[in-house]
Amino acid sequence: MTTRTPRGPAPSGDAARAALASLDRPTRTKIIATLARRFGDLDLAEDALQDAFAQALRTWPETGLPRQPAAWLTTTAAHRALDVIRRDAVLAQKLGSLVAEEARAPTPVVAADPADVVAHPEDDGVPDDRLGLFFACAHPVLAPEDRIALTLRFVGGLSTVDVAQALLIPVSTMQQRIVRAKKRIRSLGVRFTVPRREDLAERRAGVQRVISLMYAEGFARSSGDVHIRDDLTTEALRLARVLHELTPGSAESTGLLALLLLTEARRPARADDEGRPVPLAEQDRSRWRAALIAEGTALAEQAAAAPGAGSYAIQAAIAAVHAEAGAFADTDWRQIAVLYRMLAAYEPGPMVRLGEAVARGRAAGLAEGIRLLDALAGDPALDRLRAFHVARAVTLDELGEHRAAADAYRRALRLPGNDAEGDYLQGLLAAAVS
Repeated sequence: MTTRTPRGPAPSGDAARAALASLDRPTRTKIIATLARRFGDLDLAEDALQDAFAQALRTWPETGLPRQPAAWLTTTAAHRALDVIRRDAVLAQKLGSLVAEEARAPTPVVAADPADVVAHPEDDGVPDDRLGLFFACAHPVLAPEDRIALTLRFVGGLSTVDVAQALLIPVSTMQQRIVRAKKRIRSLGVRFTVPRREDLAERRAGVQRVISLMYAEGFARSSGDVHIRDDLTTEALRLARVLHELTPGSAESTGLLALLLLTEARRPARADDEGRPVPLAEQDRSRWRAALIAEGTALAEQAAAAPGAGSYAIQAAIAAVHAEAGAFADTDWRQIAVLYRMLAAYEPGPMVRLGEAVARGRAAGLAEGIRLLDALAGDPALDRLRAFHVARAVTLDELGEHRAAADAYRRALRLPGNDAEGDYLQGLLAAAVS
């Protein structure tokens, strides 16, 4: 005899909508990851989840909220996906391959009540559904930039605007990349399956890139009300740990984990009581998390000494230099500038050029700093980046050129960024013109 899961009193339609809205983005993307991993089709996974949400709005007001809404949605969406496959004659062959796969691997077990369902991941090369879908999205038939866009948008759970800002490209370009990637997937019949463990290496760099960008978006939001999204940084750090455990011999996986740990160590000091950002120069370093610094520093040293050390190992080394400084004035900017120069050999992009210019300016003096920053002013990607204009504004302010600093702050405020950061910059602008 099957025991049904206890449910609460039947909610109203508004309560059901509120319950669905309370499911955070990582939970939704984990459901999509589970579905895409099972059915090998990202579009089908997305559509099935949307149908499950619609079904919940119809069902929950009558039956009550399930004990585990995410599990209910996963099972309902899986049923919906199977219905679509069975009904569509064009996908009949896909159903046959699905049955063959289910004969060799466990799948979610459907109980009498969908809330009782527990998804059992396959025993393949990646023991984590979401990370597994990161690897699946890094399919070699897609262009590298399309893989990253697709993964951040549909697996990382970022908006199209967020992804465009993270990659320093216009939103329209990002939209075109996503459409192009989906068309290629459909035309080639690409299945979103996780590669075998021995085949992970060829896709690892793309997965590392996505985890890094996902963390960066949580570290300083490109839009929205808040400056930091802890759910994104926490999930990116978790995925970096899983990836490191999965590829312990990879210098870059080690370096990525070290970088995120050393960055996360500063979290308690990065925002004031009102949620506005606190710049590195003003942070209370006694609030930095010593345990994360110790772990991150050890991993950074391990990454730097390992064969294949590259971009993430160098970025971890930069973060370690910051972590070692007892005060902002004690920062070894010359060493950081050298590390940025090394990093440019792997990542010759605008953000690295900006980082090197700031480091060299701190090492050689403010006049050299503004000269180097002004030399970058013609870069279209940097001109669209709020952080570039903030760097100019801060340097000009410290030089006493307050009118020019105010102009730079105004330019920064016209560019995308989160509201908490905007409030902080408005305060700096007011101080510059007073």
